[in-house]
Amino acid sequence: MTRSPALRELPPSYTPPARAAAPQILAGSLRAPLWLRAYFQGLLFSLGFGIQRHCGKVLFLGLLAFGALALGLRVAIIETNLEQLWVEVGSRVSQELHYTKEKLGEEAAYTSQMLIQTSRQEGENILTPEALGLHLQAALTASKVQVSLYGKSWDLNKICYKSGVPLIENGMIERMIEKLFPCVILTPLDCFWEGAKLQGGSAYLPGRPDIQWTNLDPEQLLEELGPFASLEGFRELLDKAQVGQAYVGRPCLHPDDLHCPPSAPNHHSRQVPNVADELSGGCHGFSHKFMHWQEELLLGGTARNPQGQLLRAEALQTTFLLMSPRQLYEHFRGDYQTHDIGWSEEQAGTVLQAWQRRFVQLAQEALPENASQQIHAFSSTTLDDILHAFSEVSAARLVGGYLLMLAYACVTMLRWDCAQSQGAVGLAGVLLVALAVASGLGLCALLGITFNAATTQVLPFLALGIGVDHIFLLAHAFTEALPGTRLQDRMGECLQRTGTSVALASINNMAAFLMAALVPIPALRAFSLQAAIVVGCTFVAVMLVFPAILSLDLRRRHCQRLDVLCCFSSPCSARVIQILPQELGDRTVPVGIAHLTATVQAFTHCEASSQHVVTILPSQAHLVPPPSDPLGSELFSPGGSTRDLLGQEEQPRQKAACRSLPCARWNLTHFARFQFAPLLLQSQAKAIVLVLFGTLLGLSLYGATLVQDGLALTDVVPRGTKEHDFLSAQLRYFSLYEVALVTQGGFDYAHSQRALFDLHQRFSSLKAVLPPPATQAPRTWLHYYRNWLQGIQAAFDQDWASGRITRHSYRNGSEDGALAYKLLIQTGDSQGPLDFGQLTTRKLVDREGLIPPELFYVGLTVWVSSDPLGLAASQANFYPPPPEWLHDKYDTTGENLRIPPAQPLEFAQFPFLLRGLQKTADFMEAIEGARAACAEAGQAGVHAYPSGSPFLFWEQYLGLRRCFLLAVCILLVCTFLICALLLLNPWTAALIVLVLAMMTVELFGIMGFLGIKLSAIPVVILVASVGIGIEFTVHVALGFLTTQGSRNLRAAHALEHTFAPVTDGAISTLLGLLMLAGSNFDFIVRYFFVVLTVLTLLGLLHGLVLLPVLLSILGPPPEVIQMYKESPEVLSPSAPEGGGLRWGASPSLPQSFARVTTSMTVAIHPPPLPGAYIHPASDEPPWSPAATSSGNLTSRGPGPATG
Repeated sequence: MTRSPALRELPPSYTPPARAAAPQILAGSLRAPLWLRAYFQGLLFSLGFGIQRHCGKVLFLGLLAFGALALGLRVAIIETNLEQLWVEVGSRVSQELHYTKEKLGEEAAYTSQMLIQTSRQEGENILTPEALGLHLQAALTASKVQVSLYGKSWDLNKICYKSGVPLIENGMIERMIEKLFPCVILTPLDCFWEGAKLQGGSAYLPGRPDIQWTNLDPEQLLEELGPFASLEGFRELLDKAQVGQAYVGRPCLHPDDLHCPPSAPNHHSRQVPNVADELSGGCHGFSHKFMHWQEELLLGGTARNPQGQLLRAEALQTTFLLMSPRQLYEHFRGDYQTHDIGWSEEQAGTVLQAWQRRFVQLAQEALPENASQQIHAFSSTTLDDILHAFSEVSAARLVGGYLLMLAYACVTMLRWDCAQSQGAVGLAGVLLVALAVASGLGLCALLGITFNAATTQVLPFLALGIGVDHIFLLAHAFTEALPGTRLQDRMGECLQRTGTSVALASINNMAAFLMAALVPIPALRAFSLQAAIVVGCTFVAVMLVFPAILSLDLRRRHCQRLDVLCCFSSPCSARVIQILPQELGDRTVPVGIAHLTATVQAFTHCEASSQHVVTILPSQAHLVPPPSDPLGSELFSPGGSTRDLLGQEEQPRQKAACRSLPCARWNLTHFARFQFAPLLLQSQAKAIVLVLFGTLLGLSLYGATLVQDGLALTDVVPRGTKEHDFLSAQLRYFSLYEVALVTQGGFDYAHSQRALFDLHQRFSSLKAVLPPPATQAPRTWLHYYRNWLQGIQAAFDQDWASGRITRHSYRNGSEDGALAYKLLIQTGDSQGPLDFGQLTTRKLVDREGLIPPELFYVGLTVWVSSDPLGLAASQANFYPPPPEWLHDKYDTTGENLRIPPAQPLEFAQFPFLLRGLQKTADFMEAIEGARAACAEAGQAGVHAYPSGSPFLFWEQYLGLRRCFLLAVCILLVCTFLICALLLLNPWTAALIVLVLAMMTVELFGIMGFLGIKLSAIPVVILVASVGIGIEFTVHVALGFLTTQGSRNLRAAHALEHTFAPVTDGAISTLLGLLMLAGSNFDFIVRYFFVVLTVLTLLGLLHGLVLLPVLLSILGPPPEVIQMYKESPEVLSPSAPEGGGLRWGASPSLPQSFARVTTSMTVAIHPPPLPGAYIHPASDEPPWSPAATSSGNLTSRGPGPATG
């Protein structure tokens, strides 16, 4: 059975009353709060007692459990997919992305690899033949990249994206086209013949040299092949696409080139073309109609004269398009080249990644270092590699941070006196917290919570700093055991005094991170949940396992063994005598529950005749005010450590006297009591503090207006790297984004054509949308489809008028006329699908520019099969895809007249380019405009949504501030409720919440002054700042709440007992964060190290400066009132200001004795706990100072008396 000692607060202690029948003297209506807290502290005492009794078992089982959980790290998954990390969970963007993937399988049809060329001299014109020549050199080097994987060689022609490859019945022509069909490469070189050099395809025909785009004239080739094959349809296809002579009809950039074709405009003149004139308005691929590369895609930093003529540019860009992994897999599935390697989509992705890495490497090395131009290369794989590097754990920084923390904890807790030194405890505590962090992360992995860069780069250091705070608090409190505490009760007494504040801080920390999980960004939600779980694990470790370590260290101290080197005994066996407080001689006690106890501070000196330290008590004590105590001896806890024994032996004959140097007695507690608290709690100092913090709050409110939204990719990539240079150049010169306007199912496309045209018009009128050239039709599938129908209608009308097409025959007509014939007779009725009477009574497109609804899906099948270049240029991505149908003008069976209609569309899209998006405000304006256009279309029955990277990653900012304010407000309310519940004092809880709110506002304002933008990551830190701030405030507030006396005295008392652990905890947090400063990623330094360091410093200032001042002015009244009855034998002097008691040495005492102090403690009876021992009223004879001498003192407690 364990004895339940005094149920003490932090500080002073609550002790059992001297007489059970004594009435309670409590302030106001605080009986219930005190009773509940006493009950909770009783539970904590029982917990600590049990842990100390079975410390070895608890330590073994705790380490075993935490070690087992840490093994879960083996199954941790690091997520690097941007969509999975940053798209809001459950948002409309997430739903739209899911819809896109459900219909198409993947959103992107191709991946982009980019080259940007800039001059090494800032602002230099790049529109020169020399600069274009260097660009050609770099692009040509990149286009020749080959990688060998799975026993095959993979070059650009095999893996590039090819737009609109036509289906040809002639096998020879089809194979030739397959080899020759060009890759989609958006480059300024396409304005010149040299653009053909980037196309690697080639074909062979008997009697001709190898056919390549550098020597291919399609018109001449068709004339030569005309007698051998029927190529009329293919000729019409090329004519519609306006291929012409392709590249050989374009000027040569270097007309002196031996391979410059004779058909080039400047071949004979040898005149170098005007680069600016040729590039003005953009360039074309091999098809002038369908492959127009707008100037904004090719040139950056342009300047024009007042007439609009292009004069100069500062950057060139070439973009290579590659197939997606699924497309590459489908393209080679079943092919003879891959039949022997077990071809899979994963292998296709590996091929693309290997090629992209090689592409970037060779492109960056293409130009010599002394060249006047520089090349910046980038690919989608480069971004994935950056995210992987960003997410990797830096073992060096992790080990360095933990070693630094170990050194600090050990040095901070080391003492000259081995009985008070806790260096080994500090080492073990830091290692325990490290294990708890690992176990928490392992538990997260077992729960399936994916890791990301924030988890691997920040959380280990942040969690270590937070966890070590509690280690310092418990260790500090453990050294200040109250006199009379039995050895076996030491851990219970420590948890009883500190467990409440540790639990309060940990619960608030977990609540803060759980509230931060309200931010609907997957990466930050995972980080917040992981942080909450890790904080919970460290809390369990600190409350259960660390007390076992303290208990084992107590045995070491009791056995007088050295700290850290516990196998060796101390050279000077010092015994500390614990003297249980005795009642006054006449058994006069205060009225009610309160009773007066005397804490005797004995004089300790070394006997000359032995190696023992002897403690001698004075024979009597009187109430006299000591002259050198600035705040009164009440500031000494009844359980002060040996550093509070200030007696000195001054007898000159005592040669072996043990003296301590003044510097050895100085520590943070000494500083807080004798320097900091007296200075801070002066009236003038309070006024200065309030003015300074009010000024800081005002400046922060102004700084909050400076905070901008956004997180650029350049903030994430390490500065000074080639990737950062590329992203900086791209943001400066080519801030263009490909987006699409997606139309869904659920409405009839055939009857909603007018609404679709209106939607396109509204979207095109947005400020950020790049308009097409005036000479080019809009690039949408509906426009291409309608224009194609109008074209074949015109051909039919000509053939009908000339008699080449009649009611019964179309064989003499043109290919387009025959197609129109087949479409015009379609009725859309499965019972009677054909009606020849409609040939002259209907049109494929009516006067309003609309397609007849009954013809819409039948015509869609024909258009998709007959105009592959137009379909590819439209980027429609139809789902379900229309069926394949081959047109044969010479079919005589009539089966070719039956055209299968396409299924009703569930997915289609209009492509657009957004420009001028530099700031987050630009993105938000574009997003809001796009959403408004879709909302208007929705009223007309068209279901549509915008798609693209701006909507994936920037739409979160539309509601980010609202989400942030909501999370902070909810968390502050939760913090108030938690504090009010555990402290049982709403007044104190309100002051804590006020300080936390000020910290959050000030941190937000300082972010504005530092230029840190608001994104999901700072929002998480801002929300978590409420929980982290609890670490700096709750201990001070609880110390103030549970202390008697005036507000000033209670504030000073709270500072004395919490200044050291709070400061140590802040320094430990800073040391943990220090390793973040060495990160290669500037993003980690700015958004985590700087913000968290500012937060820690703000917490330290608010917790140890502002909060004590506020408590001394607005703090709640004491929960208990000191009441005592003076003994006629012991007269009390006038009470000092503030109502405190001062005790000093009697004038008759020998000079070798310093003083005897007393403290007032008040307690109430808690409800009995299972196994608890109710301490009865003492029946021992009263202690009289006059009857006690240094030689016959009777002491109680575990420590033996040494006389």
